[in-house]
Amino acid sequence: MPEQIRCGVDEAGRGPLAGPVTAAAVILPSRFPSEILADSKVLSAKRRRDAAVIIREQSLAWGIGWASHEEIDNLNIHRASLLAMARAVQSLSIRPDCLLVDGLFCPDCGIPCTAIVKGDAAVPEIMAASILAKTARDAWMEEYALKEPAYRFEKHKGYPTAEHRRIILALGPSAIHRKSFRVTAP
Repeated sequence: MPEQIRCGVDEAGRGPLAGPVTAAAVILPSRFPSEILADSKVLSAKRRRDAAVIIREQSLAWGIGWASHEEIDNLNIHRASLLAMARAVQSLSIRPDCLLVDGLFCPDCGIPCTAIVKGDAAVPEIMAASILAKTARDAWMEEYALKEPAYRFEKHKGYPTAEHRRIILALGPSAIHRKSFRVTAP
């Protein structure tokens, strides 16, 4: 009986005040060098970028899905995250037999799915998806920072740091700020 094709799915960007939420879906080969993997939040930016190159080169398939700041405002962050995950899965060149998703909820993809709390720290496929989602979103925010440099998105990636909140309170929201997220003084 052939081995099941497992796909890890995770997102990045639920907490920021600006920009998209990004998801990745990854199918790894059985002989993937799993020692390079970890939850993307515990890896340095350099290790994430290095691992992302290997994941993209050696995975059987990978996909990225996005939900814009407008979709986040219209749907809410939870539903927008699931939408980005579904888009990542739909973009795969191989249809998996099952999805392993970090967290409590599964996207509606018509594929059997298991949600795994802290899966991004335990399941190689989810760790790989975590790394691709985070590096793709970070790169998007760094590129966007060139359009509105006063907001310093290249530094904080839209997360609610004290500096970012001070900038928003001084300048008002940028074109990519999530209007449904409240900004408080630092």
